[in-house]
Amino acid sequence: MTDTPIKTRREGGILEVTLDRPKANAIDLATSRIMGETFRDFRDDPDLRVAIMRAEGDKFFCPGWDLKAAADGDAVDGDYGVGGFGGLQELPGLNKPVIAAVNGICCGGGLELALSCDLIVASNTATFALPEIRSGTVADAASVKLPKRIPYHVAMDLLLTGRWFDAEEALRWGLLREVVAPEDLLANVWDLARLLESGPPLVMAAIKEVVREAEDMKFQDAMNRITRSQFKTVETLYTSEDQLEGARAFAEKRDPVWKGK
Repeated sequence: MTDTPIKTRREGGILEVTLDRPKANAIDLATSRIMGETFRDFRDDPDLRVAIMRAEGDKFFCPGWDLKAAADGDAVDGDYGVGGFGGLQELPGLNKPVIAAVNGICCGGGLELALSCDLIVASNTATFALPEIRSGTVADAASVKLPKRIPYHVAMDLLLTGRWFDAEEALRWGLLREVVAPEDLLANVWDLARLLESGPPLVMAAIKEVVREAEDMKFQDAMNRITRSQFKTVETLYTSEDQLEGARAFAEKRDPVWKGK
């Protein structure tokens, strides 16, 4: 076991967060709390624009909850920290994109962690499952999220059988952005992160808030909230220097320079 289960690397406006808990990168309560603090700090740092969520090693991304820690007294309903399990599932106001880089086994809470990210890129050796049903428990976050991400009957198949599926099937159902060779995974994800970093941060914040808040709204209700400036990020965007810069750059046929204000 490493002394520091979460490692970070910062380059410009990108934060890489690495889960490093040998042998399998399972998450206990203490690790979840550290992850929550890490992603909270990412959310609140105006100089950071994109995060990468990855794991050390090539065999496991994350199997989810640490059952050995549970056997030693970690309560399944204990204090997961500010962001809920894994620091991302319930972190409020996270209006910046997060990319998951998945290599190896990604199951249970580990798959739920990946589903909490905005984009998922996986190696062709990645495998996925929601095996909770086989141990008499419920994949709660996945039960909420998965039927909204992929066809209902496919989601129910995965939840009710707990079967394993590979990266190509995950790609086919739309869970993944791309499948790459293991040796290309990090380079691919960093290229994607740099692309997002170069984009307009206020627009991305507005996209994330609208998508999150409008998920359970009727279409017209969501549109009314936008036109009435009832989304904070949208109101900020429409009164920003960046909005004017975007229009000027288009008119002047040049690349815009985003300042995030």
